[in-house]
Amino acid sequence: MKTPFLYRKIFSVRYGELFAFLGFYAFFAAFYHATLWYNRAGYKHEEDVLFQPIAFFDDSGLDYLLKFLITIPIWWLLFKKLRNWSLAKRLALHLVLLPIFVFVWKEVYYLCSDALDFSHLTGRGQVWDIYIPALFYVLQFGILHSYNYYLDNQKKLKLEGELRTAALKSELSALKAQLNPHFLYNIFNTISASVPAKNEKTRHLIAELSDLFRYQLKASQVDKVTLREELEFVKKYLDLEKERFKERLRINIDVDSEILDEKVPPMLLQPLVENSVKHGLSSLIEGGEIAIIIKKKDGKLTFEITDTGVGIKDKSQVFEQGIGLTNTRLRLEKMYQSTLHITDNKPQGLKIRFAI
Repeated sequence: MKTPFLYRKIFSVRYGELFAFLGFYAFFAAFYHATLWYNRAGYKHEEDVLFQPIAFFDDSGLDYLLKFLITIPIWWLLFKKLRNWSLAKRLALHLVLLPIFVFVWKEVYYLCSDALDFSHLTGRGQVWDIYIPALFYVLQFGILHSYNYYLDNQKKLKLEGELRTAALKSELSALKAQLNPHFLYNIFNTISASVPAKNEKTRHLIAELSDLFRYQLKASQVDKVTLREELEFVKKYLDLEKERFKERLRINIDVDSEILDEKVPPMLLQPLVENSVKHGLSSLIEGGEIAIIIKKKDGKLTFEITDTGVGIKDKSQVFEQGIGLTNTRLRLEKMYQSTLHITDNKPQGLKIRFAI
């Protein structure tokens, strides 16, 4: 589907937003010019024409052009470079940026006006060239902060809607496949007991499958589990997959022992590992390796799941291959304001990173 023109972006700014901001400046420049023209008309300047390009540029065009150009780096700093700063910190930064804005504008404006033989205030009247630009600075950045808050709020509402949708899908899936867990455990035990003693390996696999169901039941009842429990669940899942893939599946788990008692959301890693097995390695005749690396750095747990599978060119397609990855991404964003980073693994495969 083709993106509408006003929704296309340049430097992460929509065309519609850019045109609106340019229109904001054009309006104030035209309004200020019209005000000065009307004021001069009271002095019977009959040769003064309202829409005269040179007069417009002298009155307000140069003024607002410079304001616009000086605003660009300040906007980039506040809303791009420092976007992760709290609102209070960014507002406090205006105490420094406002006088810089006024000083730079005034000096450059006076230099350009002198060079172009344009008029500007002199003497004590120059105080208006401090007060008015400062007032305009407060006005424009008040509007920009309000608009940024509106966008953040819209993203939050969209995220909450997606979470509700994902939760509803999960509930519907659970209802469709609903079976009494105790019934399942009993069935597993019955099957295990009916397996001949010489098939001990089969009994072991049934026991591990039973443990997976038991952990999934626990995951639906608690908000957090220890990292140790989560890893034991993932290992059992991978052991069962290894029975299917044999030597084609190689597993490497690197986790510091001192962080095993850290609390994490249940079922956090399994969808990521399953994605690596299902979409990364299953189609390769030679198989490959899955690595899970978990460390603690700067008070955060950092997770890295890599595989040496086929990889994927369009990373956005990863979230279209099932609800598991999408739900994990939404849980991270909602619970920790964390992002699921998906990049290429070297020499091949996929790498998934996040921190909580």
